[in-house]
Amino acid sequence: MRIHVLPTSEAAAESAAEWLRAEIGRATASRGRCLIALSGGRTPWRMLHDLRRLRVHWHGVEVFQVDERVVAASDERRNSRQIADLLIAPDALAAEAFHAMPVEHKPLADGAADYAALLVERCGESPALDVVQLGLGGDGHTASLVPGDALLDDLAHDVGVSGVYQGVRRMTLTYRALNAARHRLWLVTGADKARALRALWDGDASVPAGRVAREAAFVFADAEAAAALPAELRALR
Repeated sequence: MRIHVLPTSEAAAESAAEWLRAEIGRATASRGRCLIALSGGRTPWRMLHDLRRLRVHWHGVEVFQVDERVVAASDERRNSRQIADLLIAPDALAAEAFHAMPVEHKPLADGAADYAALLVERCGESPALDVVQLGLGGDGHTASLVPGDALLDDLAHDVGVSGVYQGVRRMTLTYRALNAARHRLWLVTGADKARALRALWDGDASVPAGRVAREAAFVFADAEAAAALPAELRALR
């Protein structure tokens, strides 16, 4: 795991966008495509806004979701709405290259199974996304793998459905999918994330984020989120 500490959340988002642009270039050059899964949140939206301003090889890019709230399609909390608004355009991501999680599907378990089948179809029999972009909650959750949820122990599926968390259920990639990815891109900002980021750095398996693979993991954090890290890691770069 490599941590890059930036002075502000804006700078962290910009640096993450630069890293993602470069990885898209590397993946499309070597394999002809780049398969990315994106999370939600204010700082990731800034990252995607910055990504749109860069020269990106969009041909061959496909975007999946890390997780999604089980709410109506019109609900502003839907991550898919923000991703589509920020990325889909004639000069950017093609509409058919964005694969939204089917949270309207009933029963939800069937929707999760369908999304897992899509991952196999697009990413191979043992699905390996090129990049999964992850956030970090103050309670140590990542994706929608939250403390105390039964989904934390599901190692047999790539996609699952959580219990109720902050008022809603969620569809999410599981550890199996997150840990199979070629790269993990963490974007962590805000003073309320400081303890959780330290747990992530320490590999503390008592918090959900601590169970995500550390190999090929790149963390972009602002100074506030990095406040509890060892001094040598907090040096701005």
